[in-house]
Amino acid sequence: MKTDDLVAVLSTNVEPVRRGLVARTISVAVAAGAVVALGLVFAILGLRADLTTTRATIFLLLKVAFALAVIGVAMRYLLRLARPGAERGISPLSIALPFAAIALLGAISLGFAPNSHWDRMILGDEWLECLLSIPIIAIVPFAVIIFAVRRAAPTNLVRTGAVAGLIAGGVSAVAYALHCTDDSLPFVAVWYGATIVLCTLAGAALGPRLLRW
Repeated sequence: MKTDDLVAVLSTNVEPVRRGLVARTISVAVAAGAVVALGLVFAILGLRADLTTTRATIFLLLKVAFALAVIGVAMRYLLRLARPGAERGISPLSIALPFAAIALLGAISLGFAPNSHWDRMILGDEWLECLLSIPIIAIVPFAVIIFAVRRAAPTNLVRTGAVAGLIAGGVSAVAYALHCTDDSLPFVAVWYGATIVLCTLAGAALGPRLLRW
């Protein structure tokens, strides 16, 4: 078959892709992953008992705001990475902004506290639980997001997997925040930040295997 004939066959009865389909598919996947993550926290870990207090509410909002900022920035890039060639111009600096902001707030918080309180502020009571829980809870959101992205056509599989892991880690952090009782900015900066980065690295490692065409 000649090249012109092949092109003619391939272009026959081609249906246009619905505008915004990729964005809607990935957004639904993230929402579904969030529902599953929240369900896991409710069923296994439980909500913190003092959520009605002002201090607990303020720190819950801070934790959620940090995680949502991570998700929001990462979603913008995942929607671009899902399309061939659209990843050009993506800067990792904007993805780092939420982490830099929470790190700065944590450092300021330590600066106003006595040195003797630093260990308590950074480690808290639940650092190990946080280190384990956020990556584990993120497994299902990551799997759902990867499934949705596979319906698109990413070409940079390492970066796409990393951003998918970043979003999954952020979603998991939002859910875990409803259980976590360690209320200090240094704790959030170190352990929430570190576990989300861990999810990102895992996504980068798994991306080429899970997203391969």
